[in-house]
Amino acid sequence: MDGHDSPQTPKGSLRKFLEQLSGAGKAIGVLTSGGDAQGMNAAVRAVVRMGIYVGAKVYFIYEGYQGMVDGGSNIVEADWESVSSILQVGGTIIGSARCQDFRTREGRLKAACNLVQLGITSLCVIGGDGSLTGAHIFQTEWSGLLEELARDGKISTEQVQKHGHLNVVGMVGSIDNDFCGTDMTIGTDSALHRIIEVVDAIMTTAQSHQRTFVLEVMGRHCGYLALVSALACGADWVFLPESPPEEGWQENMCIKLSENRARKKRLNIIIVAEGAIDTQNKPITSEQIKELVVTQLGYDTRVTILGHVQRGGTPSAFDRILASRMGVEAVVALLQATPETPACVVSLSGNQAVRLPLMECVQMTQEVQKAMDERRFKDAVRLRGRSFENNLNTYKRLAIKLPDSEIPKSNCNVGVVNVGAPAAGMNAAVRAAVRVGISEGHKMFAVYDGFEGFAKGQIKEIGWGDVGGWTGQGGSILGTKRTLPGKYLEDIAAQMRTHGISALLIIGGFETCDRIKQSASGTKRRVFIIETMGGFCGYLANMGGLAAGADAAYIFEEPFDIRDLQSNVEHLTEKMKTSIQRGLVLRNESCSENYTTDFIYQLYSEEGKGVFDCRKNVLGHMQQGGAPSPFDRNFGTKISARAMQWISSKLRESVGKGKKFLSEDCVCVLGISKRTLLFQPVAELKKETDFEHRIPKEQWWLKLRPLMKILAKYKVSFEVSDASQLEPVQPRGPEEPAAI
Repeated sequence: MDGHDSPQTPKGSLRKFLEQLSGAGKAIGVLTSGGDAQGMNAAVRAVVRMGIYVGAKVYFIYEGYQGMVDGGSNIVEADWESVSSILQVGGTIIGSARCQDFRTREGRLKAACNLVQLGITSLCVIGGDGSLTGAHIFQTEWSGLLEELARDGKISTEQVQKHGHLNVVGMVGSIDNDFCGTDMTIGTDSALHRIIEVVDAIMTTAQSHQRTFVLEVMGRHCGYLALVSALACGADWVFLPESPPEEGWQENMCIKLSENRARKKRLNIIIVAEGAIDTQNKPITSEQIKELVVTQLGYDTRVTILGHVQRGGTPSAFDRILASRMGVEAVVALLQATPETPACVVSLSGNQAVRLPLMECVQMTQEVQKAMDERRFKDAVRLRGRSFENNLNTYKRLAIKLPDSEIPKSNCNVGVVNVGAPAAGMNAAVRAAVRVGISEGHKMFAVYDGFEGFAKGQIKEIGWGDVGGWTGQGGSILGTKRTLPGKYLEDIAAQMRTHGISALLIIGGFETCDRIKQSASGTKRRVFIIETMGGFCGYLANMGGLAAGADAAYIFEEPFDIRDLQSNVEHLTEKMKTSIQRGLVLRNESCSENYTTDFIYQLYSEEGKGVFDCRKNVLGHMQQGGAPSPFDRNFGTKISARAMQWISSKLRESVGKGKKFLSEDCVCVLGISKRTLLFQPVAELKKETDFEHRIPKEQWWLKLRPLMKILAKYKVSFEVSDASQLEPVQPRGPEEPAAI
């Protein structure tokens, strides 16, 4: 599906308009290089469409740097339709190759000559650190290469003057998430989906036979995939290149596995990064681990090596949205670049797009490898960035239980309750809360069936082993109801006194749901109209539309009328005359009282007669069902662990003060705001919340609305990123809050 919404500008002030960023006369080359990653096609599509949208010419450079060196039919002008229906395709349609020729000056001379002949002086490179380093070298040598070509009579002096500067913007496409400076690289989330699908499948067979599975995942120099998949499935042990196990790990691992079996755990999962090493930098292989488990414990043990399965398949919604945002940001960066602008990389920090100096990021990435080679493993973890470090600390906390005698008791009881609609990831959050609470010395209590169960006294102490295997479960194991606490407040207070509960962690709230599935491909000249959930919040329709390349997404936050509907129908009619003969329209369930899904379906069917036919689908509760995605599991785990640490610090503050009276900052909501995790007092949130519609008064994702419309060929204004200036790349200081 390709396209998006009504041609009205989004609400709120817009600081810069794309009209000021004309690409007229510019030629942009886009290439993918190095290992392929899911989501690269979404990035290519965004670069092509954004470039054409602002009036630039955009060229495909096939087969990476090899195509640039060979020239000819490898460098071809792209049009709007040439990137249709590629959002959902894995790999890269323009091909990728490792290129020895480009490593030589002679090869780079040929590449420069081929680009100059077509007037290409802006390059968008999608690849790993090797590919981006190559682009940086090419940029620094550019003027010298042109002078040499002119001396050899291969280009004219006019061409040297006209095309004297090359601007380069990089996007990191790498499933390993091994690039410093960005929270997530394109392809990582999809690779995690592949790993978790395998782990979930293995869990059922291992449970049947009481087996141990050793799972080897990609990551020659970076343990991100191994670490995050270990967090997401609650693995018993994980081996990473950045953080080798301590001396004597063989015995410690066997003790841990046998303790878990003694707790009636029927399966053990050990995850190994392919580049795993010990403290002496000697490789630790999956076969070695299997031999150890079999000889020491006699467990039935199997090895599964995932290999290239991790690179394959459809990109996840997260990767499609990330790549689309980065692609648009890359074109804006190229349009704003001056001859003095150094090569930059567009990256993600929290939920913000930022620009960072390319070579600083590459140097920091190389510093990690150097630290590992020199056995400075603590430095390696720190240089990987705040997200990696936080993941590792959380994994250690949740995987290894200290003996009771070593945990200082806090004498505090803490309750955990789920409220509102069930959401994927709730169980992972409960598991993390219980285990962090126990490691902090608290007694943890599970409250069943929401506030209603709380009032009735459905409260039970919950232990470390009770939450084993919860991360991959959908729904809410504790049970949840939408009942509000209002009428039960006295009973809840009585239950809190009875059980001596000093603090309460509430997981839920206004309906939350990260999962959305849509399929609307196949038949020609057909428009699918899909209704999504979300109450009055249009996040699912909006982001689902961006991930699926929809033609329109109707949401409550952006009012629309019959004229907008009419213009969307006309837009689709025009689209059907091209080679892109499919349409997708999303409608948030509460976006309008009168313009219902049926109304829109009938309007489109009538107006599209003879041009296209329509189908409609109401997704309903399937959006809340199924196993949680890797993102939901990890987000639930880490945000809950952080919440328990905050609760512990508040309880410590109140020790010895007798009765604790409620202050405003004792009731907080935890979430991501821009780039950091933020504890916000509920009293403050009241001012920022539209209670009637149960949504925030300001929604950060609304600024992505124009992006979808641009990629669907609507004329709109677009707010340029806050990061039009390059930011320094710095490893975080000790006080800076770590991101998810």
